Amino acid sequence: MDTSVIIIFVIAIAIVLVIAWVVGQRARERQLENRRTEATELREEAEQRAARADEREALAEEQAERARSERAEAEEQVRRADDIDPDRDS
Repeated sequence: MDTSVIIIFVIAIAIVLVIAWVVGQRARERQLENRRTEATELREEAEQRAARADEREALAEEQAERARSERAEAEEQVRRADDIDPDRDS
């Protein structure tokens, strides 16, 4: 084999290796970008779910407070009824 053929062969192999490395790098970058996008979407969904949970929790607390208030009013009404009931022994 002639020296120039060997040199061309080595250069061709080097070029193929560089191309393979560049393609691999680009594939890894695409994969990383896809993972970043997926992570961003997951974070956005988690934030939305947390916001909905906060809203529901606030609503539940408001309803619980109304229920406590209604219960207190009902108990007060029972006490007044007991106070005015002539058949009720105090």
